[in-house]
Amino acid sequence: MASHPSPAHRSSGKRPVRLASVLALSLAVAGVGGGVAVSQAAAVDPAKASGTAAAATTCADTTFKAMTASQRVGQLFMGSVTPSAPDSKRIALMRQYHVGSVFLAGRSKAGTKATKTLVDGLQAKADSAGGHRVRLLVSTDQEGGQVQVLSGPGFSTIPSALTQGGWSTSTLRTKAAGWAKELKAAGVNLNLAPVADVVPASLGRANAPIGRYDREFGHTAATVAPHSNAFLAGSAQSGVLATLKHFPGLGSVRGNTDTTANVVDTVTTTTSGSVTAFKSGIGAGAPFVMTSSATYSKIDAKNRAAFSSKVIKDLLHEKLGFKGVVISDDLGNAVAVKAVSPGDRAVKFLSAGGDLVLTVEPNLIPAMTKAVQSRITQSATFRKQVDQSVHRVLNAKQKAGLLSCG
Repeated sequence: MASHPSPAHRSSGKRPVRLASVLALSLAVAGVGGGVAVSQAAAVDPAKASGTAAAATTCADTTFKAMTASQRVGQLFMGSVTPSAPDSKRIALMRQYHVGSVFLAGRSKAGTKATKTLVDGLQAKADSAGGHRVRLLVSTDQEGGQVQVLSGPGFSTIPSALTQGGWSTSTLRTKAAGWAKELKAAGVNLNLAPVADVVPASLGRANAPIGRYDREFGHTAATVAPHSNAFLAGSAQSGVLATLKHFPGLGSVRGNTDTTANVVDTVTTTTSGSVTAFKSGIGAGAPFVMTSSATYSKIDAKNRAAFSSKVIKDLLHEKLGFKGVVISDDLGNAVAVKAVSPGDRAVKFLSAGGDLVLTVEPNLIPAMTKAVQSRITQSATFRKQVDQSVHRVLNAKQKAGLLSCG
């Protein structure tokens, strides 16, 4: 998500360490969920998986075949639940539309046990396919500082990313593993963190979505990349999937896409330092990448990043070689996308190469799924893309121990 206000701390003194090989090793050996390896480097691209007898895709493929068309479309969506005040009507709506992923939103001080009870209740009502439960990806924003959704008994108070960026990468990896362990104890299997955005020191807190809240690890890619990689490695070590965000970087804008329309980055190119930070994390094994909803005039001046095939297909998939799950920033309430109808938001994101539509407003899901289903009937190309996206989501679920085919 683009921003969430609360107090934070500032720090300096960066000590970058190369962690790509360490992260790749962690991702390869860390058991996510039921001891399934999460090495993104070893992942099979669903687009090329035909005829591949890779064990990593077997259960996902079996699950896909057992699903109804509506269930498959539901895997492309993530809707929000507020832990401090769960809305039973919204939860029922998401279940009706087979929504396969949940985002824990707002702020909760209930602690790990209460959160786990809530999550267990959601998981108990998850869809089944082929006689087996297809469990939910359950995510939250647990960056630290002003962006920490879950707190209370069992949860640490996490300092801001800018403070974390002042630590050695080995310290950060250890701390991140502890924070991820807390999430796992609460039933959360996906963290929408770390922020890989590079905020130039000259812009600093004038950068509304990131710098204003100390959400960046530092002011150069040389600092951000090893620290975001350390966060990823710690998360993998404790069996929680993590997300690099907000591709291709929100560090050089002034407006916040959550609250501002027409946010344009006039600086970032396909070879900018901000992109380099994402490239490092992708090479190290990041399983999820979240797109920005800003427009990047030097990459694709005509489309927001979330709706841009130049950003997602050409840059993220082709140039950087990312084969994991591409998740959107909020396409529900964010002002940056309000001018686009809800249905078109979902279709445009998926058409551009995205996989998982995040909406903090679940009431938009009926319109979004209807638009996606309609487009599927109209375009064989779109249908093929959607099938590949569902496979990527299911592959991630398998890595998180959320599928069972035994």
